[in-house]
Amino acid sequence: MSIADNLKTVQEKIAAAALASGRRPEDVKLIAVTKTVPAERVREALAAGAERIGENRVQELLSKLPALGGVEAHLIGQLQSNKARMVVGKAACIHSVDRLSLAQELERCAKKQGITQDILLEVNIGKDPAKGGVMPELLGELIAGVVALPHLRLCGLMTVPPICPPKEARGYFAGLRELRNGMQAQFPAADLSELSMGMSADYPEAVMEGATMVRVGSAIFGKREKILN
Repeated sequence: MSIADNLKTVQEKIAAAALASGRRPEDVKLIAVTKTVPAERVREALAAGAERIGENRVQELLSKLPALGGVEAHLIGQLQSNKARMVVGKAACIHSVDRLSLAQELERCAKKQGITQDILLEVNIGKDPAKGGVMPELLGELIAGVVALPHLRLCGLMTVPPICPPKEARGYFAGLRELRNGMQAQFPAADLSELSMGMSADYPEAVMEGATMVRVGSAIFGKREKILN
């Protein structure tokens, strides 16, 4: 199947899952994950109707942006503090903020540019040592610190569950939604409306549990290519 066909299938599955859970399909943003995907193939997806992309690595994001005509780009991978200055103002949203020191560096860079940077807080909902993210019990402390930073706009939460079957992943997605609801009650002034969760293997389950952003790569572009150093 072509990239356009794959994209249509993903969009249809998102719509079906949204409707089945009593939501509007347009309330779920599809982020086409373009890790290792050449710019010309990304342009195929954009021509077929993809509206935003997601990159895991800062360097790859920056190298592709000039060829993609001002597309809305999200940084979804782990971010080192020393690369914050490279991505602030370039990424529409940074999904992987998991510690206050990183948030403070992003704040410093955004203030220097005179902008407000959208971010999500990454939560290690499965407490998986192989995954990034703040532990759920420490999320409130992180939110309290981030909302005090005037050049960051907190938009919600992100998670990557442990590797597991989609039905099991759905439980983790429900857990993030419930955690978000609790944090929203604790911090009523914070905007935690976005839930970035679900990837190629389990995005319909994520939508069923309230995802507002899904990050889908291989289901659109096919098997990921290896980067040769």
